[in-house]
Amino acid sequence: MDPYYIRAVTDYLKKKGFTKTEAVFRQETAYLGPDGRPAQRNEDPGPKKYLKAFILLRDWIENNLDIYKFELRKLLWPVFVYSYLELVSQGYTDDAKHLLDSLRRQFDAAHRDDLALLATVTLPQHVGENRTTRLYQENKYRIPLNQSLSGNLFHFLEREADDGGATVTYILQTHCTVETSARGPIEPYSFEAIYRRAQNLDLDEVDAQEGIPGVFTGVANRDVLDTSAKLKLGPLPMEPELRDDVRAELEDEDQRHPPADDRPSLVEEFDRRIKREDSADAPSRTELPLPGSRARDVVMEMQKVRENRDRFQIEGRTGGVGIPVSACMFTFHNTLGSVSSMDFSNDHQLVAVGTMDSYIRVWSLDGKPLKTSLENEKDLKVNNRRLIGHSGPVYGVSFSDSITNLGHNIYGDNNEKKPDTGPKLLLSCSADGQVRLWSLDVWACLCIYKAHDGPIFRVLWSPHGHYFATAGWDKTVRVFSQDHASAQRIMVGHDTSISALAWHPNGTYVFSASDEMDKSIRMWSVTTGNCVRIFAGHSHYISALQCAHNGRILASADAGGNIYLWDIEKGTKIKRCRGHGKGGIPSLSFSAESNVLVSGGLDGTVRIWDIELPADPNKTNPLAAGTVPPGLQADGAAVAGDSIAVAGSSDSRNITVGVQAAQAPGASTSGGGVGSGGGGGSGKKKAKEVQVTPDQISAFATKKTPVMKVQFTRMNLIVAGGCYDPER
Repeated sequence: MDPYYIRAVTDYLKKKGFTKTEAVFRQETAYLGPDGRPAQRNEDPGPKKYLKAFILLRDWIENNLDIYKFELRKLLWPVFVYSYLELVSQGYTDDAKHLLDSLRRQFDAAHRDDLALLATVTLPQHVGENRTTRLYQENKYRIPLNQSLSGNLFHFLEREADDGGATVTYILQTHCTVETSARGPIEPYSFEAIYRRAQNLDLDEVDAQEGIPGVFTGVANRDVLDTSAKLKLGPLPMEPELRDDVRAELEDEDQRHPPADDRPSLVEEFDRRIKREDSADAPSRTELPLPGSRARDVVMEMQKVRENRDRFQIEGRTGGVGIPVSACMFTFHNTLGSVSSMDFSNDHQLVAVGTMDSYIRVWSLDGKPLKTSLENEKDLKVNNRRLIGHSGPVYGVSFSDSITNLGHNIYGDNNEKKPDTGPKLLLSCSADGQVRLWSLDVWACLCIYKAHDGPIFRVLWSPHGHYFATAGWDKTVRVFSQDHASAQRIMVGHDTSISALAWHPNGTYVFSASDEMDKSIRMWSVTTGNCVRIFAGHSHYISALQCAHNGRILASADAGGNIYLWDIEKGTKIKRCRGHGKGGIPSLSFSAESNVLVSGGLDGTVRIWDIELPADPNKTNPLAAGTVPPGLQADGAAVAGDSIAVAGSSDSRNITVGVQAAQAPGASTSGGGVGSGGGGGSGKKKAKEVQVTPDQISAFATKKTPVMKVQFTRMNLIVAGGCYDPER
């Protein structure tokens, strides 16, 4: 074609604004054949084209969407093998060796033996003599691909034909069979993969035919679902400077108050803890950046050591026999169904509830006036506060870490103010799509975090503070740091909205559970954002998650009254605990030793479970029959205490908190009114008794109060809370 006419057409298209047409015209007329028609550029026919083509395909796959990467990576092995065999067959021995050496690392993990075999195939006659290479030559390699993926693949190869796409197309057309299917993309953590793993099934019939008969393809169908990645479940090591400060102060405490003869010193207790932190599977401090320590942190760590030493210890297997653990129940009256969430502070001085009326109410548990830093409120004596700011129901509240303060100021010699170890911050999440950070000093909102699309159902502080996790309707888990308005990690993988959330004790993992459709539990790495474990087995809505303090066991509860215990490292189920009635189990908590679990259910009971498998699985649990064996008449006793009125003066209705104590066998009781032991539920439901598994240790029944929150204190006492429901 005459260059004059090309220029004339180009100018015309440019003048009329047909920019896309002009670009296509320029591209087509850049290479013309002898007849003046557009001609396709010929790719370099040399031996280096195979490595160039492989790199083109690999880069396109790695830059693709995450949900497609697993399926597209199936292309890489056959393209590599046939490129190598083509080079050897054509006599390009040096280029074949260069290709093998350049790409060996790509396939070494799954194909080490195959690579060693290919390294021995260096001459054209070897290709026909070797059994494995002959199988590759005589059979077409079958590659199953999603229909939309295969279309995108060949469109890309056609577009990049001059830069290696033609070579890949040649290999796929000559040596492979790409089988398209109408299913969704397959990846290790897809809903279909989880379901088929739970059913012990292969992914699909088309996957079973992948590759060449008699040849390992590199990734078997069951390997798709393998979640055997090495985990770091040990405790997070303490900051070296903080460790030295705490140890020095504990030495002073031991000198000031020497321990009794039968108790270890605080320093000995602290050294045992540090020894546990030095375990081989403990994460590094650099994996989870945290702010530097303060005087408050030193005091808190000292008190944690003291409480751990002086706690009521639950040692060894219980055998299903009641243990003398006491439970204190806080009952909220006149709520009219408005309370949607509840949390106790770790020093058990405060309780907060979120309401369907969009506000948060905070009470002092002992009825004493709440502290305030506001000058104009110094004389204000109120035992409750209302926090207003959300514009939708408040689905979650979470107190920052706290602990009972020392009886004296360890910095007294320096005339410094005694560090306050009470809760300073409160997090809340709502249907309005906001997370709010509240100050418990000035009783005001400090920050609003907006990230989720839709309602946020759960919010939870990290065990070490500074970070917190949120989960909601948009099927994502997000990890925030307190000083950043945007999320630091976004975990995507659930197929439906998220109903439960929990942190691993070392703060480097988060657990999330999905609701009615998905019913799976996922374990996420905070450092990478990747899903590292899947736990599948629930058949009902998952309502609660809790990780044991030893970091090895996960507990999950559902609306069917089931509690499952999971081995985190193996990703397998340990056992199922039954005893709660249907309706849901909103809260779980482990003892300090991680050998006892407490659960609170909407059936109005608090139940205590032995984590270990029962010594005799066939023994009959005395609580299952609704009777209490001789000698255990105090089991589940409900002792009526004094009711503490902490009514909110600014409410149109008063909410009263009543306190009730319950003692298990062996615990001292005071007051009157001993209730029946362990049945769990009112007399109306005796006809529908639930079979109780032998690992239930004891059960505390309320009268008409569904339990919303249970918590083991660091001293191994149980605190529980719920709202009185007269309609039950």
